[in-house]
Amino acid sequence: MTSDDIAVLANPHAGRGRHRGLLSKVLDRLGASGRTVRLLSAAGPEEAEKACHRAVAEGVGALVAVGGDGTLHRAVQAVAGTTVGFGMVPAGTGNDFAAGAGVPGDPLAAADAIAEAVRAGRATAIDLARVTTSEGDVRWFGAVLAAGFDAIVNERANRMRWPRGPRRYDLAILLELARLRPRGYSLVLDGVDRSLSGVLVAIGNCPSYGGGMLICPDADPADGLLDVVVAGPLGRGAVARLKPRLRRGTHVTDPAVSSYRAREIKITSKGIFAYADGERVAALDLVVSCVPGALRLLR
Repeated sequence: MTSDDIAVLANPHAGRGRHRGLLSKVLDRLGASGRTVRLLSAAGPEEAEKACHRAVAEGVGALVAVGGDGTLHRAVQAVAGTTVGFGMVPAGTGNDFAAGAGVPGDPLAAADAIAEAVRAGRATAIDLARVTTSEGDVRWFGAVLAAGFDAIVNERANRMRWPRGPRRYDLAILLELARLRPRGYSLVLDGVDRSLSGVLVAIGNCPSYGGGMLICPDADPADGLLDVVVAGPLGRGAVARLKPRLRRGTHVTDPAVSSYRAREIKITSKGIFAYADGERVAALDLVVSCVPGALRLLR
């Protein structure tokens, strides 16, 4: 690949099949940039991530991800902290990272904006969050990292073979609500101890996760800070009542909920796997840092 090429990573299963026939149109729109457009080949998520790394190592001029938050998450690992331009074409069920980054919600409009940015040689620097695990491994995320009840639900849903689709997640919520208990968190924000016993910890570079739930409603991926939202030791009924308020972002006014901003977060708790951009990242302990301008966004 050359510095004039656009490499494209596409998830054919994104959006539960709602966007069949979209990819050829997206490739045509990207081709209007005057650059050679090359589709990356990958059989699964890990192969997709490796393909993105290879494209960047070979000197590709831009990388475009077509899909949902999971597809974008894989692609971001290859371009974070580099000068390679990154384009997002939202075609998943959630698209929270793209929405938070100001990308057009319509996939073809997003592709047109990317092509125009490439033609003009224009890229917008936005922040990313860098996660360092206890093993020293590094992962990046664009939207939100969940390390509380929602992460536990994700972990449960991933272990379940039945039912399929959204009902599996709904059942996982019910099962985990029945076992809900506060957990002890060691939480240090820019050196200040904010440790707590609670049921919710979310770290946001962008405002939403889960397809528009405004868990960190004031998060801004261009302010050089991460938003941290925590909830204390709520019972099952209180958690169930709080959930609908996430759509509006009004949960942060609840007395049991606290919000902070920080450049670096150190978080420790037992028995929790964190999820970022909806993807399984690593077991706590983690250090999460905001890296200003780590992504050159084409929009």
